[in-house]
Amino acid sequence: MTDVRYPFTAIVGMADLRLGLLLNAVSPAVGGVLVRGEKGTAKSTMVRALAGLLPSIATVDGCRFACDPGAPDPQCPDGPHAPPSSTERPSQLVELPVGVAEDRIVGSLDLERALAEGVKAYEPGLLARAHRGVLYIDEVNLLQDHVVDLLLDAAAMGRSYVEREGVSVRHAARFLLVGTMNPEEGELRPQLLDRFGLTVEIAATRDPAERAEVVRRRLAYDTDPAGFAARFAEDERALAERITAARELLPEVELTDVALRQITAVCAAFEVDGLRADIVMARTAVALAAWDGRTEVLEEDVRTAARLALPHRRRRNPFDAPGLDEEQLDRTLEEHAQQQDDPEPEGDGPGPDGDGPDGGPEDGGPDGDGPDGGGAPEPSGPEGGLDGREGPDGPEAAEEPAQPPVPAQPPSPARESAPVAAGDPYRTQLFTVKGTGHGAQGRRSPAETTGGHTIRARRPQGALGRLHLTATLQAAAPHQAARGRTGRALVLKKDDFREQVRQGRESNLVLFVVDASGSMAARQRMTAVKGAVLSLLMDAYQRRDKIGMITFRGTGAELALPPTSSVEVGAARLESLPTGGRTPLAAGLLRAHEVLRVERLRDPSRRPLLVVVTDGRATGGQDALARSRRAAALFAAQGTASVVLDCESGPVRLGLARTLAGLLGGTAVSLDELRAEGVASLVRENRTGNRGATSTASMRKAA
Repeated sequence: MTDVRYPFTAIVGMADLRLGLLLNAVSPAVGGVLVRGEKGTAKSTMVRALAGLLPSIATVDGCRFACDPGAPDPQCPDGPHAPPSSTERPSQLVELPVGVAEDRIVGSLDLERALAEGVKAYEPGLLARAHRGVLYIDEVNLLQDHVVDLLLDAAAMGRSYVEREGVSVRHAARFLLVGTMNPEEGELRPQLLDRFGLTVEIAATRDPAERAEVVRRRLAYDTDPAGFAARFAEDERALAERITAARELLPEVELTDVALRQITAVCAAFEVDGLRADIVMARTAVALAAWDGRTEVLEEDVRTAARLALPHRRRRNPFDAPGLDEEQLDRTLEEHAQQQDDPEPEGDGPGPDGDGPDGGPEDGGPDGDGPDGGGAPEPSGPEGGLDGREGPDGPEAAEEPAQPPVPAQPPSPARESAPVAAGDPYRTQLFTVKGTGHGAQGRRSPAETTGGHTIRARRPQGALGRLHLTATLQAAAPHQAARGRTGRALVLKKDDFREQVRQGRESNLVLFVVDASGSMAARQRMTAVKGAVLSLLMDAYQRRDKIGMITFRGTGAELALPPTSSVEVGAARLESLPTGGRTPLAAGLLRAHEVLRVERLRDPSRRPLLVVVTDGRATGGQDALARSRRAAALFAAQGTASVVLDCESGPVRLGLARTLAGLLGGTAVSLDELRAEGVASLVRENRTGNRGATSTASMRKAA
């Protein structure tokens, strides 16, 4: 079958994504595009179609790094290129697989040849292939963090570095970076989000006519790809010519002081961290002007640039959805457009008034104390509080009569309570899985990883990875005389080589089993419990874990969230969690046991951590307590790491949650002990307790 790309101009709708990609085609310095959207929205199709619109490039003959013959890279490993002959070829689209290894991205050195033969043998990676083209990362949120860091660093610096055991290779790597992701499968860290220049949120259209046209075009393409592409060939050619013209016009576009101050004012108004957003907005606004065939940046360019460059930089915690208040954006642009216009009619020149035209108290004009400056009308007007109520006390007072008459008592087991809000999250203590794992890199439990510190050497398992030089020399040294060594160079054989074994941290599967029964339904307690679970969810996000959530109440247990990397979905499910009914603890534990069994088959290297959130009561059916203890023994027999968050409260406590922790072979932690600032004393107690008779004296001394 002929490989004919779906035409870019044949894609229906998605104007923002189309614009974001085209702006990066005009000016790759914008920093790439992150495309966020649900599955089946043609994200990949549009990115692949873009590559066909890019102008062809001239490359030096025989250069594996696509050097420009007009300005060859002086550090090119295939250089020097003098005098170079060139070949014209299309811009390349390089796709990055999800499971890609670091060596495949940056390239690899043949260390065996480097040591044994003294030659620098370097095999270029995907970054070299993507130079002067498009690097497309599908499901970028599923890549390991160190891989994403590496890619974004190369995109920002325009150069790739390979440093291995004293051998250094570097080459140019400038490309248009495009990443796609489905937020349901997990978010990128804010630090990584910030490295993408623009972001676009897309969703399938709900208009039946548009959906019908999408289906119609796709069926036509599948039937006859070449014929379908020919229908849009003229549109594709016109769009490619417009990209070329905009690239040529780009150096002539002027970013005026008015536009620059609007850009910086918008970034300051939205409290964006750092200055990368200001730079990206400026580059985007200039590219927009060039795209429209203008040589001056206008206010509409700044507004569009803000819509594309700021939403993903507005997240303050993992549970915030990206977004931008467009009314605030318009107000900020209008205010700072006025600031530029006001000083000129007064003709005072650059004096004290010029530094703060809106803030001069002597004027008494509208700009100093009017509504735009946040003056008196807002707080004093009748709009400040509906129904005659003022401040936060009004709504709370209105809610009080709707509450149960005795809120301190749990409701009847048969009654279901409405969901309550979670308390504020806080930093929790770190729970880890004992032993050393081999799972995906993360920040929770000890594991053998490609990063971290070297703990030992071993014979290579497959291709030689990171060479352990000392161990290699020690293995080869005793055999030099027998191998007939005569010169200074060592005589090495394949069996001499040793590779490093490094210990770092892995991510785990954190499975929450949450008691939502009537015994937990007191509003105050459930607010604290949800706040604790929300804090643990945030901790799982920061440590790059997968999470799952099981809730149990009434007559059974429910898998509220199958194991996923999307902590945001877990937070949403927790927020809407209703409570009430009996306490089928055994059902919750058995459901967790089944989920972990399936996950072991899917991902054997990812170790689980079970977090049971309960007061330990079991009231669902006959012998409920005995059945829950038998279920707990299943986890102890498998050695599953577990933590019981003890939610029991009140003056009389039965200690059932701590008994459950003992049966699980895990640890019990109360809500108060969960906070990281309250954990230091616990850790000291555990450590000194293991030192025998000195523990009491040590604790007294610490106190």
